[in-house]
Amino acid sequence: MKHSFHIPVMGTCYTADSPIRLAHLGFSTVISLVDDILLERLGSYYAKLYKLPYATVPKKEEGGRAERIKNYLNLVDQIVKIKMDKTKAMNFNGKSDKDRYFKLLPTKSPLRQRYFKMMELPQGELRTNEEKNLQEEMTPGSIDVNIMVKLDRPEYGDAKEALKGYAESDLKGNTGIVFSAGINQALYTVASEFKCFYRNAKGFFDKKIIVKISDFRSALVQGKFLARKGLEVSEFRIESGLNCGGHAFASQGELLPAILKEVAEKKDSLVAQFKSAIQKYYTAMGWDSAVLEKENKPIFSVQGGIGNFGEDLRLRTEYGMDRTGWGSPFMLVPEATLLDSITRKQLVDATEKDLFLSNASPLGVPFNNLHTCGAEVARKKLIAEGHPGAPCIKGFLENNTEFTERPICTASRQYQKLKTEQIEKMAISREAKDKLLAHAYEKTCLCHELGNAGLIELGLETPEKAPQAICPGPNIAYFNREYTLEEMVDHIYGRGKSLVPENRPHVFAQEIKIYVNWFKGELENFSGDKDYAKWLDGAAENLYKGMDLSLEVAQGKAYPGENLKSIEDAVQKYRPVLQNLQEELKRKAA
Repeated sequence: MKHSFHIPVMGTCYTADSPIRLAHLGFSTVISLVDDILLERLGSYYAKLYKLPYATVPKKEEGGRAERIKNYLNLVDQIVKIKMDKTKAMNFNGKSDKDRYFKLLPTKSPLRQRYFKMMELPQGELRTNEEKNLQEEMTPGSIDVNIMVKLDRPEYGDAKEALKGYAESDLKGNTGIVFSAGINQALYTVASEFKCFYRNAKGFFDKKIIVKISDFRSALVQGKFLARKGLEVSEFRIESGLNCGGHAFASQGELLPAILKEVAEKKDSLVAQFKSAIQKYYTAMGWDSAVLEKENKPIFSVQGGIGNFGEDLRLRTEYGMDRTGWGSPFMLVPEATLLDSITRKQLVDATEKDLFLSNASPLGVPFNNLHTCGAEVARKKLIAEGHPGAPCIKGFLENNTEFTERPICTASRQYQKLKTEQIEKMAISREAKDKLLAHAYEKTCLCHELGNAGLIELGLETPEKAPQAICPGPNIAYFNREYTLEEMVDHIYGRGKSLVPENRPHVFAQEIKIYVNWFKGELENFSGDKDYAKWLDGAAENLYKGMDLSLEVAQGKAYPGENLKSIEDAVQKYRPVLQNLQEELKRKAA
């Protein structure tokens, strides 16, 4: 692990080719496996660009989804190896990608320090030997993949097919699969069918398992279930429930300071709790359990709203995180991510008011959105023309049987037509009907439109025919232009001038604001359910606890660039707001 951060999965396309762009420079990135059709189109493009053979798969072929994913990952692996070999073959001249590989490393990295010392040596045997030694240390960044475990339609087994495609791909060693968005026990059982997720003869993993978690309990529950299958977690990725990009899975009011404090205190006990179950599984399978003697201590990372070096340093130093995840800011780094220039410009210009937590997702989960993006503009235009909804091209989010026996997508034209007819027949006021219609029309065709920005950038689609959906985290409001890779990495590592203003709210302050506003929204839509009232009351108590811990941080010493005053301001502003909301909840519940 050369770097102290990774670039998480973003959308379906934004990081789909990031390993091709960055792995040869040592950066770890994550590919979404949601859209196999999109990956095949990207594969055809890159195969032609690199003059490599590439097989496409007929749309309705049985097992075609797994095959398409496998083909794309094999191509990415092949291209990364080509680029890595080409980079290693370069000369150290101060400007090549070989030089960049070392210059981009963390400031205190021994390899980076050795590189600069080597560059000061005169030409000769000593320098030649050190150049060779440094070259041998060069390894590509990890090519990871992400599966949203909830996207697993029974009739298609989307997640299971994606898992199969990854498991059967050529990726080996420096790769892992991220299970995100909940628990899917059936999917984890399928993973146990593939030997690549278990220890090899040397005690290592050909393919690692990475689990995205919301808190320590989530790590324990998922880790134990996997352990019963003999599967080990190599990394637990903690993500802020709401202060992130993409879908926002709200926790019960648990804020990062509380989550990280518990994880820091208990993480060392995790491996011991899994060990016996793993040993038992290997014995039952008749495998050599001696391979388990090599320690596999899972690493912990955290992501969601991190904005500067000081915040990053606190998370790694104070809370013992092994590394961090930086997502949305890299949407403004053309070298790192796949977006068209129109969408990237919209992100550059975006303010806090342009970014909002929407009901756009057909999954029924809050979704980070941008008012000015192509998909939002196109959605409103169709409503104004009297034709709400989108043609359901890919169907990954077909999960509603309100009107049909076969599941359909709530963003589809078919569903919205049926929903409109239902609402118009209701014996309620026009105002009430319009409110219900507006709520129904909020849904966006994410599984197709989230990939359009990438296809437009590669010249495979046009903005007129392919509206671009985008899902940045709130943090992007404080980054206001496009950046080079060097600028963003230097910002993360605290080298040079910060890219964000000094008055930018601290990541902990921003999370307090977002969660209290979320609580307010939940209360506005509260229907009187006693159990949910109890749950929300518990969320409020967790928020108070998180605020108290945030205040402890604010009253301590700041790391470089940290805006600790913004934490105090957030607590002073939002604690009384939350108290009033909690009282209102009690009145409504009564």
